[in-house]
Amino acid sequence: MSAAKTASVQSLMTKAQQALTRNHWFEAERLCAKALDMARAAGDFNLMSRICLPLQEARRQRREIAFDSGRLVTVDDAIPEERAIEPVCYLVQPPLVGADARRLRLIALEREIPAIVLCREPRTQLGLCPLVAIGQVTIRTRIDPPRKWDKPTLDWYAEALEQLGDAAIETLDTGAELSKQVDALLERLDAMPDHEKLHQALAETCRLAGRHYVEGVVAPPRAAVRLRTGEEQFGVAHRAELEGDHAESDGEEPVSPEDPAPPRLPARPSSKGPRRSER
Repeated sequence: MSAAKTASVQSLMTKAQQALTRNHWFEAERLCAKALDMARAAGDFNLMSRICLPLQEARRQRREIAFDSGRLVTVDDAIPEERAIEPVCYLVQPPLVGADARRLRLIALEREIPAIVLCREPRTQLGLCPLVAIGQVTIRTRIDPPRKWDKPTLDWYAEALEQLGDAAIETLDTGAELSKQVDALLERLDAMPDHEKLHQALAETCRLAGRHYVEGVVAPPRAAVRLRTGEEQFGVAHRAELEGDHAESDGEEPVSPEDPAPPRLPARPSSKGPRRSER
């Protein structure tokens, strides 16, 4: 990485640490996510590894706020753009699907509301509960259902989140080239940003990649991202602020705020309007 780009990333991380000190979790997360992408673009895996911990901490803090609410809200009807979002745990279920859950999560992120979102699918014939998370990749697993299907507990919800994230790690091809493993974990983290062990797996794989790609050995560039990460796009104003900082520090042109945003799903029509049940 050039000295200018290194300084740019370090500037972002200094601001991220300051944001963490002020308990500004969303600001810290945005800054860390931007720095992580910049470090990957430059092939600096050691720097990526160091960014993972503050990124994990920012996301852990907002996750704790949602769980500390003690509320689990099931969502099974339309999610209009103007929907009121609360700092709670959301369980999205049929007839809604994984794409609806991602959309709800991105709305919460854009509004800086510390909400956690999980999606379950119809129960299987064997009585298992399928879980799904959608991002740059789709992650799926099947787990034991809650004792009462219609009244899941927060303990079950927390374990479900862990098992879905664990499934993301377990499906990693550890025989692939290390740079590809790093990119695969970045894709999984886009779909499951609230899983702490995914951050730890990424940090460790980045450390291994940093030792592997010694001076003179260039890591392959990251393949084109299939779906822009919502965590980088909390709104045009935030993107312009971050990308402006990047452009000023290293002389590169900022990305146009008219870059395509993640596709939005139209809200499903309902004669009764959005319905929410709280467990």
